[in-house]
Amino acid sequence: MFAKSAPQLFAIPVRTTPLRLHATLLVLAIAILALGAGWLAGDIGGEPDQPVVQAPAEQVVPEQPIVEQAKAPASTPRESVRYRKLSQFLAKRYKVSQAYTLDLVTIAHAAGQQVGLDPLLIIAVMAVESRFNPIAESVVGAKGLMQVIPRFHSEKFRELGGEQYAVFDPETNILVGSRVLKEYFSRTGSITSALQMYVGAPNDEGETYTEKIMTEKQRLQQVLGNSAPPPKSVTAEAPGKQALAFAQ
Repeated sequence: MFAKSAPQLFAIPVRTTPLRLHATLLVLAIAILALGAGWLAGDIGGEPDQPVVQAPAEQVVPEQPIVEQAKAPASTPRESVRYRKLSQFLAKRYKVSQAYTLDLVTIAHAAGQQVGLDPLLIIAVMAVESRFNPIAESVVGAKGLMQVIPRFHSEKFRELGGEQYAVFDPETNILVGSRVLKEYFSRTGSITSALQMYVGAPNDEGETYTEKIMTEKQRLQQVLGNSAPPPKSVTAEAPGKQALAFAQ
């Protein structure tokens, strides 16, 4: 009995593979066959993969610098006539290039519209302060066409490139000077007081500086005659006692 049973002692029982393992192997086999079939079809007769086309990034158009906005060409024939009359008069009176004064007149009109000042007032300030010398400098440190003192208005120059590069630039100097004058008017409500603050003589009872500016402005008005006034500007009336009034 033992001899017959001995081989059975060393026999390894064979266990049936579980159903779950069979199912897993079947799924893997199907997946491999499907991938192979797809690759073969694409390689033989399928369309080639299309490259991924990315939508172009939205182009950002940089804003026009403030200084460039201040120098706008005349948009109408009447404005062109107005600018030419003023430039001819200023070139002859101050013995400077007419092409140069035409640029300054154009800049003054654009700056006046930006800040809300009569451009003739801006031109009159340039005439009295620097006689249209863009590199003029006073003993107290006032610089450029409108004789702005940079240390008092450093933040205005900083946003336009900094004092070192901008103070003698005509466009920048006119724009900063116009802003300063408008701020003084907004603070005081009087053209006389604003001009006196601008020149650094707030206690000038004789209003000497204001008289000079307004006399020059009146000359410019006479030169223009029947030329169209600038739109939406601030106009000063008779010198000395009134505030600026917005022209309609």
